[in-house]
Amino acid sequence: MTDESLRERAQELHRHLEATAELPIDRTANRWLGEAEAVAADVATSDLDRTTVLERVEKIQHLLAEVDETGHEGADDHLEAAMEVCTEILEDDGSTPP
Repeated sequence: MTDESLRERAQELHRHLEATAELPIDRTANRWLGEAEAVAADVATSDLDRTTVLERVEKIQHLLAEVDETGHEGADDHLEAAMEVCTEILEDDGSTPP
């Protein structure tokens, strides 16, 4: 994966998490998603080295794993898509076994 591809995927991840911010979702899920979105914003907008980006995407993946469901269908869709993007980033880089 090229640095440009990694940057694009990081931005996609951030967009999915950002999209959940204004939706009426479960309070507990909202806290996990809010923290994941903050980390994703940093990854998407900062000039971080590849290792740091991958570490933060792993953190986002762990935060998202804490959310069972959001109580909102659209937010659930964004959550699922964000989890897929995390997996793709980490698998493409060889950090996570397929």
